[in-house]
Amino acid sequence: MVQPTDLPRNETGIATVLGILKQQFAEQFQTGQAIREQHGHTTTWIKNQAPDAVIFARSTQDVADAVKVCAAHKVPVIAFGTGTSLEGHVNAPAGGISIDLSQMDRVLEVNAGDLDCRVQPGVTREALNTHLRDQGLFFPIDPGANASLGGMTATRASGTNAVRYGTMKDNVISVEAVMADGTVIRTAGRARKSSAGYDLTRLMVGSEGTLGIITEITLRLQGIPEAINSARCSFPSLEAACETVMSVIQFGLPVARIELLDAMVVKAVNGYSKLSLPETPMLLLEFHGSEAGVAEQAETFSMLADENGGSDYQATTTVEERNKLWQARHDAYWAMLALRPGCKAVATDVCVPISRLADAVVAANAKADELGLIAPIVGHAGDGNFHASLLLDMDNADEVARAEEYVSWLSSLAISMEGTCTGEHGIGQGKRPYLVSELGAAVDVMGTLKRALDPDNIMNPGKILPN
Repeated sequence: MVQPTDLPRNETGIATVLGILKQQFAEQFQTGQAIREQHGHTTTWIKNQAPDAVIFARSTQDVADAVKVCAAHKVPVIAFGTGTSLEGHVNAPAGGISIDLSQMDRVLEVNAGDLDCRVQPGVTREALNTHLRDQGLFFPIDPGANASLGGMTATRASGTNAVRYGTMKDNVISVEAVMADGTVIRTAGRARKSSAGYDLTRLMVGSEGTLGIITEITLRLQGIPEAINSARCSFPSLEAACETVMSVIQFGLPVARIELLDAMVVKAVNGYSKLSLPETPMLLLEFHGSEAGVAEQAETFSMLADENGGSDYQATTTVEERNKLWQARHDAYWAMLALRPGCKAVATDVCVPISRLADAVVAANAKADELGLIAPIVGHAGDGNFHASLLLDMDNADEVARAEEYVSWLSSLAISMEGTCTGEHGIGQGKRPYLVSELGAAVDVMGTLKRALDPDNIMNPGKILPN
């Protein structure tokens, strides 16, 4: 298990704040050990660092009131959504107060004519899409987990639809946020573009709670497509599958999703989801548009796949078959765990330019073999982002050490290819060692911004930046 650094605790300030907030928030204030450990929860291999208390906020005012008390006594504040982040984002290395935003879960307004909506941060992506369905609208960002939209905004999440619809940075119009002194700001209106001052919206998106706590988000929406076509195609090698992805992007085919599964993942999915897919590298695709448009896109893809040795190409527009195919993709995590019962899955998320995807994926497979690790690969191949998921026996210290070597090597490989150590999971605690090598002096600029907006370093300390 990765051991994150414990930061110095402000014991006097924490004790004072606990007394004030307990009286101020009554039953919304909890200090039970199980609840605190849940709010230091991390779904990766980073050690749990629990906060000293949890406040279940019900409004922006609750958040502002709690932050003001913590600011006055220089006590850390950590925002919590659903706990699905993967890099230790919600850990409390210096103790402090976790502000749980899950009860702030209302869709505040939907402006169908403008294709936007305003939501509280505790609304999950599935809940939002259920709310929107009757209006013929949907929110396209799909990270797999049913994450909260506040957390997705804070980590600049993306997912399977990013190749067509972009990431959270492309779909957030504005945010309301509580800053480190308790001040509430709104970063923009609902206009689709603006030249008014600094782009504070983009500053907050991806800031991982280190600059402020997001309490409302205005999001872009899309119309539900007239027709959706899902397809799958098998390939003789990872290189052939990746070359096809590059051909699709260069051709300008407006594919909505294009997911890569290596042979090991296909085998796992077959066993877990009771399918009979050819156990070779595979691409899963989805096309959105008119009936004629998706048919043309599917035909064009088939032609491109043929040029790279693609086989067993199958396409469907039926809802049942489409859902079955994509459910298998979303179940890939659980399917991979079944390859090695009792193991822990540690997902990497490097991203490289499309032209380097084949090189990176093949090298990642070879390195895992060299180190004696099991690391099946899935990827949002259309934007060069892939996940090598290490299946580990966490009680085997030698194996964990080899896994740490692999993660470091893979991050460095991606950076050397002009890519990034994290395509969508964020930096948190786990990726901090690689940020300077990726961005250099830009990290110092981030530090300057952090100190200006949070001079006492109370907003989610120990994340993103070096201590």
